[in-house]
Amino acid sequence: MPDPNENLQGQVFVSSEGSDVPPPPPVSDSQLNNQAQIHVAPITPQSMVDPSNNAAVSQPNVNIPVANTSDLVEPPLTSVSTVQAAGPPSTSDKPQKLSGKFPLKYLLVGLGALLFVSVISFSVWNFVINKPKPPEEVNLTYWGIWEDDATVKQLINEYQTQNKGVKITYVKQSKQDYRERLSNNLAKGGGPDIFNFHNSWVPMFSSQLSQIPTSVFDARDYQATFYPAAVKDLRNNAGIVGMPFMTDGLGLFVNEEIFKTLNKSFPTTWDELRRVASELTVRDESGRIIQAGVALGRTENVDHWEDILSLLLLQGGANLSNPTGNLAEAPLKYYTVFNNEDHVWDEALPSSTQAFASGKLAMYFAPSWRVTDVKTLNPNLSFKIVPVPQLPKNGPAQPDVNFSSYWAYGVSNKSKNSEAAWKFIKYLLSKEQLQKLSQGVAKTNLVGFPYSRVDMATLLETDQLLGVYVKEAPTAVSSYLSSNTFDGPTGINTRISGYYAQALNSVIKENKDPSEVLPQAAEGIKQVLSGYGVR
Repeated sequence: MPDPNENLQGQVFVSSEGSDVPPPPPVSDSQLNNQAQIHVAPITPQSMVDPSNNAAVSQPNVNIPVANTSDLVEPPLTSVSTVQAAGPPSTSDKPQKLSGKFPLKYLLVGLGALLFVSVISFSVWNFVINKPKPPEEVNLTYWGIWEDDATVKQLINEYQTQNKGVKITYVKQSKQDYRERLSNNLAKGGGPDIFNFHNSWVPMFSSQLSQIPTSVFDARDYQATFYPAAVKDLRNNAGIVGMPFMTDGLGLFVNEEIFKTLNKSFPTTWDELRRVASELTVRDESGRIIQAGVALGRTENVDHWEDILSLLLLQGGANLSNPTGNLAEAPLKYYTVFNNEDHVWDEALPSSTQAFASGKLAMYFAPSWRVTDVKTLNPNLSFKIVPVPQLPKNGPAQPDVNFSSYWAYGVSNKSKNSEAAWKFIKYLLSKEQLQKLSQGVAKTNLVGFPYSRVDMATLLETDQLLGVYVKEAPTAVSSYLSSNTFDGPTGINTRISGYYAQALNSVIKENKDPSEVLPQAAEGIKQVLSGYGVR
């Protein structure tokens, strides 16, 4: 703390002694009581006036000019105890306010600085606290059984580049017992987010399937994009639960060389097919078939007999969930005549796929993916795929009835990122990516798959192998009697096929009438379907 005596240094006092300046005239009481203005010089050192004798104690030997005392007018005082000596005259006649001017300036500067620092601090704090957080990484697991591994991974990489924070892992699955493996994993909560499933599996997976958000695909767009079978099949009570990546069903494979040699036309009705099949069948001297007209009439060696029987029942107007009455009996009977009556096919022949690939079968019913097997077994075989036969129509306006069996994408309802999964599926099923998927399959399977999108039909209409399937798609209908769905021994197709096979074999091997065997089959079929809530 500073010494108060230091303020006495340099003080100037008015004194009558020891000064060359004459003393001021005596101050009267009236002058003390008058208001006066003192010109205060900015001299820091001050003198103290002794009130007892009005004499100031001064510092000796300090010679500083003193203003003329005649110009000094003292301010009003109620009591005189200290007097500050006058210094040099002020440059202004106005009073100097030393205690107010400079502190206000510094106060304003300080407040401004404080405000500036506060604003900066708040901005930094707000940026740190409210800084946009990077999106959390979305991890998706994707199971497939049909897609080409390399193509899928390429599409995944492209999608991940466009959608930062999304990571997708593709796992190629075996077709064998695929449905049971998928179901068990989903039940445990450790299954995939995205997976392939057959269109007939919706009842089995209904409680495990996520609905497509309307923000991804609304019902109107869905109906405009995909074929009627998918619109009908891939839904439950909650909404749409799947997006098809293919359309498929049945086509009639024909051996072009056999038809050309015998100058036969491809059949368009079932009556024509039956007649042509008999004409194209060749037997040796013992009566053994060495060239079959068509693979129909048996269950053990006719690949896709389930699909063929479904087609016949659907065209005949039967209820496949309750196959009784003449509408179901007539198609069942028709199927068996190729073995029982016409003898154009029998149990001694190899599987229909093998027989056709070897050139010993004129006509063969199969889905599009069987092209791979045929071409692999016999790359030089000349064959064509034509539309399946139809029943006679009542008029030209009556539509065809075709069979539908296809695969779709689904999303687990236990997925933590179901919306992100559906967005990726929508990306896969865009025109460009779907075409890449099919082309990728063709690299290894020798043929792609028929596109699921209606607006891509024109790309395949003239294709000799796949064109038929997209032409049939608008009038194709599915059923729970489908082949090669890989749903295992407890699957809906396997169980229903068992009842139909039992009925067929009773007619084929025991020569029973369909009316005898179908009621029992119908009861079993209804029990299976009711277990999944299907009527």
